[in-house]
Amino acid sequence: QLYREARECLTLLSQRLGSQKFFFGDSPASLDALVFSRLAPLLKAKLPNGKLQQHLKSLQNLCNYCTSILSLYFPWDGGESRPPPHPTGSGEAEEDPHKRRNQLLSVLVGLAAMLGYAFLSGIVSIQRGGVGPAGRQPIALEEEEEEE
Repeated sequence: QLYREARECLTLLSQRLGSQKFFFGDSPASLDALVFSRLAPLLKAKLPNGKLQQHLKSLQNLCNYCTSILSLYFPWDGGESRPPPHPTGSGEAEEDPHKRRNQLLSVLVGLAAMLGYAFLSGIVSIQRGGVGPAGRQPIALEEEEEEE
């Protein structure tokens, strides 16, 4: 029964798509992202039972839909699921030229968030005035002048 309902769902999707490029015209919408995220693995993966996959492959417009999205948004996908290596070499620094900067920014943002939380929650507070070093009260400028 589950296969029957899944086949029916695929058929209804195929009918709804018709000959359009995307479900709502010429540009993708969130529904396209959702449908593609379910159809692409079903179309590309090697499954132990291929009945549903065979049905999907028989619906040519859904296959073309998946292929179109794959070539548009994943141009490196030639049957693989990872981007191609960079042509300039295989060094770790070349994989992401801004890796160090991004790491530093991440640390700074994390530190700022923790300090902000500490101040806003009252864990840490800054008080003006109060007791000075060695437990002495700070001497005001006016008092200093009187003592001299």
